[in-house]
Amino acid sequence: MNMNGEQVIPADIEAVWRGLNDEAVLKAAIPGCETLTRTSPTSFTATIAIKVGPVKTKFSGHVELSDLDPPKGYRLSGKGNGGLAGFAEGGAAVRLKPLAEGTSLVYSVDAKVGGKLAQLGGRLIDATARKLAGEFFQRFAEQLAHDSAVDRAG
Repeated sequence: MNMNGEQVIPADIEAVWRGLNDEAVLKAAIPGCETLTRTSPTSFTATIAIKVGPVKTKFSGHVELSDLDPPKGYRLSGKGNGGLAGFAEGGAAVRLKPLAEGTSLVYSVDAKVGGKLAQLGGRLIDATARKLAGEFFQRFAEQLAHDSAVDRAG
């Protein structure tokens, strides 16, 4: 599966960069995220519960950040095991660019799944991935807006 897109986040590039590297912001933004723990400056472990069509599973996995270019972007790579449901692995390139109305976040995702998940078919997996990406970006923008409001009230 490959997925590319662009989102405009209504926050400056520095705030978006901080958010993309803040485990509390990410945990709140990632749909189904139950745990997210930083294990080094460039890696995290996570537990995420998701439903893809009729298959409901909990993935445990890790994510590594590489090609760091603060505050312009990075690459992330990860693997997750969903037990009987299967596995997922892949990566994403994330690039940030300042805009008058905030920050452009351009992403390019490549992922593969195996096990029961792979048997569901590409269209269902793609639709679910797009839905989850949309939820992530909405929650991410809300987290940045909330953190900005707290900072101003601070």
